[in-house]
Amino acid sequence: MQITHFGHSCLLVEIDGTKVLFDPGNFSHGFDGISGLDAILITHQHPDHCDVTKLPDLVAANPDAILYADPQTTNQLNGDAVAGEWTAARSGDQIEIGSLTARFTGGRHAVIHPEIPVIDNVAYVLGTAEQPGQFMHPGDSFYIPFEHVDVLALPSAAPWMKLSESVDYLRAMAPRVAVPIHQAILSDAGSGIHYGRLADMKDDATEFTVLEKEHATQV
Repeated sequence: MQITHFGHSCLLVEIDGTKVLFDPGNFSHGFDGISGLDAILITHQHPDHCDVTKLPDLVAANPDAILYADPQTTNQLNGDAVAGEWTAARSGDQIEIGSLTARFTGGRHAVIHPEIPVIDNVAYVLGTAEQPGQFMHPGDSFYIPFEHVDVLALPSAAPWMKLSESVDYLRAMAPRVAVPIHQAILSDAGSGIHYGRLADMKDDATEFTVLEKEHATQV
């Protein structure tokens, strides 16, 4: 598996020649001009995960990519005719993307504050019949799919979480590799503190890997 981190929650995951881009949001940079994508998957509607100003060019550059988002975001994108025809990723469903199966799970965004409405948030699991849980992107949630996930995109900082919750999630998931995402709200010094705690408190069997931005890394 090869992963390229474009900052924050935007990841390009390549498995067996299949290329899937997750959450091209406005805190991420460098995904502009990417072509050859098999799918673009969006977890939820927040602009740091779904940049509607950049989607038209991204979709135009990838005419063969399938487009999926959580139901609420799908309605917004199709209603505003932002870019392409999007299909709702409903929890419990799955689709084929090239050589991979993408399964949709979770369903709700983490609670930011009791007075703020909770929105849709889909967690995506990529894999094959032989290795169903090769990669998972949970979006803005700590959803546990109750199956082994080999490589986990780990939310590391957000207005809806405490660092202790990220640690507990990392331990509960116990992936082979965890790559931190959702860190754009941190300063350089702050990210070092968060990464240090996560690396120190993870399960011994988990490799905590901070990805270099816009650089393809084998994991």
